[in-house]
Amino acid sequence: MKVLFACGGRAGHINPAIAMANYIKARKPSAEILFAGNPKGMEARLVPGSGFAFAPIEIMGFQRQLNWFNIKYNIRSVGCLLLSTSRSKKLIRQFGPDVIVGTGGYVSGPILREGHKMGIRTLTHESNAFPGVTTKLLAHTADKVLISVEDAKRYLPKGREYIVTGNPIREEILFADREKVRARLGIGEEQVCIVSFGGSLGARRVNDAIAGLMAWEQGKPGFYHIHATGSYEKERFAGLLEAAGVQKNARLDIREYISDMPDCLAAADLVISRSGAMTLSELEASGTASILIPSPNVAENHQYHNAMVLARREAAVVIEEKDLTPQKLQKTVEKLCAQPQTLKKLGKNAQALAIVDANERIYQEIMRLLP
Repeated sequence: MKVLFACGGRAGHINPAIAMANYIKARKPSAEILFAGNPKGMEARLVPGSGFAFAPIEIMGFQRQLNWFNIKYNIRSVGCLLLSTSRSKKLIRQFGPDVIVGTGGYVSGPILREGHKMGIRTLTHESNAFPGVTTKLLAHTADKVLISVEDAKRYLPKGREYIVTGNPIREEILFADREKVRARLGIGEEQVCIVSFGGSLGARRVNDAIAGLMAWEQGKPGFYHIHATGSYEKERFAGLLEAAGVQKNARLDIREYISDMPDCLAAADLVISRSGAMTLSELEASGTASILIPSPNVAENHQYHNAMVLARREAAVVIEEKDLTPQKLQKTVEKLCAQPQTLKKLGKNAQALAIVDANERIYQEIMRLLP
């Protein structure tokens, strides 16, 4: 059994593929798995770091905002696009996969398209509520199109079957023990635990608002706050806290990155975060209340569509970045935390949306494509 994964660009495209690959490998140890991606993309680091073979193939997307840098970038992209057919065919012939799985990013398009032409079964998975351009194009040729939520169907071509599987979820999310985690972190039984983050690199507007929130939390022993600044914002966030007069104390756990997210979600009463597809799937699986701040700097504003899936079902509160201020965030947190039943209701409604067997559903669809 040979499976070729094509993914790239963002962690939201790469991590689902890695989760699928791990699930396959656990059940079929003899399976041969290869990832294809851009040698300069995030996938070139994440995939080998997860223990899987990686085949570099240079395929670039296009920049929509026109400036001199982007024009030069797009000229290179055209060159890569013209070569993508031959590069994809060569890679597929060398590996000889039984099935090709795409999870998004520009690299998925030509590899799944050429695989289809060569008679190889193909499957694409869309993690967002608003499907990307690649998924919309592949919907015409892929043997199976998997989607994470029912809402995605309205944006895809009519006349074909779409299979709702949810997003792959780390099993640790499902089995984390809230009481043990809170005891280990030193979170009191009556304390409200807030977990906040804006992404691995950081988000300036989110960090500004969180610094203001932490200033409000000073002198309020009923709060315990875990926050990840992101690598780019670590030093600036420390300056924000100093300027706001926030003193270091045992109730503030400030990190560059949250490496133990399953534990933090288990401990949390409220999460403040962006609304990437994988983040929302984990919030649903853990049944955690959230304030979502969609990033406006993503393709087709898909994080807003992701967040609204929860908001429409009273499973999260959404604050758009254009409306985000430290004062608005503080008032929203204060209102939610003053009504514990509201937090519980948000978490319960989120959990009702969870597809906790997504890994198995996706695995079964891949297996059905095998010769």
